[in-house]
Amino acid sequence: MVYTQILDGIVHEPTQRRDRGFDLTVASVYDVDGPGRVDFGGGELEPAETTPHDSRKRHPDDDYEWWHLDAGQYLLEYNESLLTHDRTFTLQTREELLERGVFHPTLQVNELPRVPLAVGGSGIRIKENARVSTLVARENDRE
Repeated sequence: MVYTQILDGIVHEPTQRRDRGFDLTVASVYDVDGPGRVDFGGGELEPAETTPHDSRKRHPDDDYEWWHLDAGQYLLEYNESLLTHDRTFTLQTREELLERGVFHPTLQVNELPRVPLAVGGSGIRIKENARVSTLVARENDRE
C-alpha cells in the first residue's frame, strides 16, 4: 500500500511510514465544553461544544508547542486526511501512547474524523505533530 497516494497533509513521510501501516500526527486537541445531542432519527443531532486546548512552547526559542493534558477526555484532530472514501482502514492508538495511559478507540474509517482521546493517571504532554495513531489497510488491501 502506498499511503502517500491516499493521504494528504503528511508531515514527514519517511518517519511516518511503518511496516504495516502509516502513523498519523496530531494537529489539534480540543476540550469538550458542552454536551452534544443524539436522537433516534437524527433530526435533533447536535455536535458537542468544543474549544481548542491551549498549547505552549517549552522554551521561547522552540519551533513547536506542547499540549499539557490532564486526566480526562479530549478530541484529537489529525494533520492528515484521506483522499479516498471508498476504502476502509483500521485506525489504532500507537503503543507509545498506550504505555503512557492514553488511548483512543480502535475504529474502522473511510475518513479521518476528530477522535475521542482518553488521558489517564497524571496526564500527558503531547508535542505538536507527534505521531499518535496508526492507519492500517485491511489485509486484502495491502498490495
